[in-house]
Amino acid sequence: MNLHQLAAKRRTLVVEGCDGVIRDRLLGSLAEHHGYAVSRAPRELPHLDPVRPYRDVLQQGGALAVDAHLVGELVYGPLRRGHSRVTWIQAFDFADALAERHGALVHVRAPVTVLEDRLTARGGPAADLPEIAAAVAAFESALRTLAQHVPVVTVDETPLTGPGSGPSDLSVALPVSSLARRLPRIRSPVPLFAQPH
Repeated sequence: MNLHQLAAKRRTLVVEGCDGVIRDRLLGSLAEHHGYAVSRAPRELPHLDPVRPYRDVLQQGGALAVDAHLVGELVYGPLRRGHSRVTWIQAFDFADALAERHGALVHVRAPVTVLEDRLTARGGPAADLPEIAAAVAAFESALRTLAQHVPVVTVDETPLTGPGSGPSDLSVALPVSSLARRLPRIRSPVPLFAQPH
């Protein structure tokens, strides 16, 4: 499946990736060539209901591409703070709502060494290679888990070759591949509002 086929089949694409991954070209291409409205989810999540901005975004009409950080919170929360502000139940509920909107999660990824170079070049503290490697593995694991609720596709970045191709000058390599097949949603046999007698 290529990007054109993915865009034709999916009404909503939620784009995720590790710190240092470049998502703007993919989002720009979806807007320019496929008519998607691009929305950027806030990095700072509300304290009481951290998934609310994502649920609100799904209320928008039309084809929508979201630059998101929900999976990023599931990954970086435990790595940096020891816990995630987003629970797995909340993430599963969001994934189910995304699937009902004919959506998919898009995982943009790049090699660990590329991510390390980019994060170091940003002028901040030296990139922590073990954290980067742990984040890459955690993204793969989280998306495999979420693939039980919503289709997940992976897009690899490929550096451009030729003059002027620096670390931030990257294109998205196609085809897009599916991370896992969608499994049927399991529903509880117990009625939701059953009252004890």
